[in-house]
Amino acid sequence: MLKLVLPKGSLEKATLELFEAADLPVVRSSSVDYKAAIDDPRIDEVRILRPQEIPTYVAEGLFDIGITGRDWVEETSSDVVSLGELKYSKSTSLPIKVIVAVAGDSPAQRIEDLPQGLRVSTEYPELTKRFFAEKGIEADIRLSYGASEAKIPDIADCIVDITETGRALRAAGLRILDEILVSYTEVVANKAAYADPAKRHAMAQLMTLLNGTLDARGRVLVKMNVGKDEISAVLALLPSMKSPTVNPLAGDGGFAVETVVAKSQINTLIPALKDAGATAILELPISKIIP
Repeated sequence: MLKLVLPKGSLEKATLELFEAADLPVVRSSSVDYKAAIDDPRIDEVRILRPQEIPTYVAEGLFDIGITGRDWVEETSSDVVSLGELKYSKSTSLPIKVIVAVAGDSPAQRIEDLPQGLRVSTEYPELTKRFFAEKGIEADIRLSYGASEAKIPDIADCIVDITETGRALRAAGLRILDEILVSYTEVVANKAAYADPAKRHAMAQLMTLLNGTLDARGRVLVKMNVGKDEISAVLALLPSMKSPTVNPLAGDGGFAVETVVAKSQINTLIPALKDAGATAILELPISKIIP
């Protein structure tokens, strides 16, 4: 039913891991094969291509649905339907930011301080052109094929580049002057395909699996038994997505309690629960959380 295109390059590993965890494993003959398959009745075809190209191909109808970055949707001005953000990037759950950066010793403290006719090196020429035009600054925009930070100050006066943590920019002695765009990984759909009820339903089902998998990351299920006298103290310790589930045990023996908590809290939570009187405490992994 659906023709799907996934991103190659920096997002590739994280995307394939997400699909594997969502029970949508991507199968291909080798790691360099651009054609793949997913054993799912909703997906007819899978291609793996550069994220820069994906918004255009989806807008043109070559694919029904694709995963790319909001940065490339904006750069290409592609007319697509957004099915929502997926909160992951190449190494973290943080978004990337498209920023303007200058040398650390540059006198410019804000965009308006930059001179007319400045040289800008970037992989985002269209996004950069629109940004500087809106600021009323004439810019000589030069397409970069990578390592933009190495071009200051000899080749460029500033760069428009992406950063996830800012470490690489600081290591290169650069300083962020402004932020153009915050970009998460995004699922986009072709407008005509989205207008088809059957395809739209299939897209929504895939998003349920992907979002449910992402929501489960970093969370665990904690189950325990609690006596009547200890239940108030135990419940006071428990964080929860909504509220803990509490069921009476057979034979009037207290309560069975379960809740979802952040994995990062478990090292302090379990000993505190034991101190409060909880017994038979279990910590269980979660594959998906579907609201």
